[in-house]
Amino acid sequence: MRKLYQRHRRSLGQLVKFGIVGGSGVVVNMVVNVVMNKLNGGSANAQEILWSIPGTDWNIRFTMLAWFVPFLVANVWNFQLNRWWTFQSSRHAGWWKEFWPFLAVGSVAMLVGALLKLLMTNPSSPFYLPEPYFHEARGLSSREYWAQLIAIFLTLPINFVVNKLWTFRAVRHHDPAPPTTVAG
Repeated sequence: MRKLYQRHRRSLGQLVKFGIVGGSGVVVNMVVNVVMNKLNGGSANAQEILWSIPGTDWNIRFTMLAWFVPFLVANVWNFQLNRWWTFQSSRHAGWWKEFWPFLAVGSVAMLVGALLKLLMTNPSSPFYLPEPYFHEARGLSSREYWAQLIAIFLTLPINFVVNKLWTFRAVRHHDPAPPTTVAG
């Protein structure tokens, strides 16, 4: 067991840091979501149709906008913190070079999360968050907010594994750069 811990100690530390960064990203995501919903008249209006898709019975509802915008804001937040603190990759690769894979990974999780949120907020879905526990009469019981949180937590493992193995791969085979000294 000790050898197993020693072998994976760095990855476990990164997982803990990734979780802390992710936690701060959840806060950022939820703050943006709440602000957007407040500006839209409250979470009771989250199912408001923004655009109908011509030729179909499908439409885009505010709840999806309130999923994608907070995701993008939190994604940039998480990327910068993970780059600087969790994986310490800023010495190994350029910001844009790592950002695009991070955004791509996050986008997969974002799409999975959007589907999950849609399933939890659509009354015709078998995964609809049920009354009386979830409703829009009080913020703490808001189906909109709980669906957002649950979808974030369900997509966290996708983000960690793929970001560790792909986005921040430069740090897997490199030791941190030695401190530079100034010859005097």
